[in-house]
Amino acid sequence: MKNKVIILVTAIIIILFISNNKSAEGMNEAVEAKGNTEKTQVINIAFEIKDDYTNPDTNPEVLAKYLEEALDMPVEIYPITNYSTAIEALRYGHAHFAFLDGGAGWLGWKQHGFEVIAADLKSNGQSYYTAQAMVKKNSGIKTYSDLEGKTSCHTGWLKSAGMIMPMGTMIGKGVVDVVGDKDDLESLRYTIEGFFGNAIIPDSSDIYGGYAGALRCLSDGTGDVAFVKSTTWEDYCGKEDAPDWCISKDNFEHLEAFGSVPSHPVVINPEKTDKRIARMLTRALLSLNDSEEGLQILSDILETDGIIATNTEDHLGAYSLAMDNIPGMVAYTTSKIEK
Repeated sequence: MKNKVIILVTAIIIILFISNNKSAEGMNEAVEAKGNTEKTQVINIAFEIKDDYTNPDTNPEVLAKYLEEALDMPVEIYPITNYSTAIEALRYGHAHFAFLDGGAGWLGWKQHGFEVIAADLKSNGQSYYTAQAMVKKNSGIKTYSDLEGKTSCHTGWLKSAGMIMPMGTMIGKGVVDVVGDKDDLESLRYTIEGFFGNAIIPDSSDIYGGYAGALRCLSDGTGDVAFVKSTTWEDYCGKEDAPDWCISKDNFEHLEAFGSVPSHPVVINPEKTDKRIARMLTRALLSLNDSEEGLQILSDILETDGIIATNTEDHLGAYSLAMDNIPGMVAYTTSKIEK
């Protein structure tokens, strides 16, 4: 009996010893894994980069370095060529966040459930700007209807103030009729071409691309109307180093405003970037407002005076009214969500 007790006690001691060793090994593995995760976690920013930066202060690597120090984590630039590739980078987890324009942010929200964590401030000190049509004072153009048959200067394809807001508003008001299949996004191009006598829809690299390009298109007489934001003349021609093609502000007037356009949002994919990282990113981005170094980065790289925290509905919700009037937009985003 005594021997059996000794054997039983010995067996229990051996089992406890093995169990404790396994628990210790498990804890060590967990700690080691956590340490490795923290060491190897790299935050990637989807950002369009140039082959050569004549001004090193405009290189997004400066932003990456700042955020790396603020986050105490490695930060790298994930190079993209346009907003479409930025959306794909977020969708597949190649990037943790991206700076998009309002239209691309809205599409990412509707297509893939992306969320807005912050937004930049425009020259008016708000996280939105006003989309308007600029015309020459002597053009005789006073209303949206007067634009029919004229040459239009857009900032680019599916750009917020340059296309989505003016076309969505004019379609909604019945000024412009949709040409083609209302469930096909390409019908927007047919609609534009059908209403205007000629439409300048440039690539971003064209001389008529972007806000400056659309204003130039109107200024040099190529177009009859420029779809821009209300501060475009001040932003590009109201300064000492204005381009040679600029002409006096007295030559222009605005038609009725199309409405407010959300500023550039900072967007994440919540399926790929968890809430903890999102909070850390938001705090780090907001800290740019609090130092001369940060403000310089905002100005040189993000071309803004500041950045604020916000959310998807507050920032992009009102944009849906114009978006919903764009032919094929709802069907396009719905098909993407279903896929």
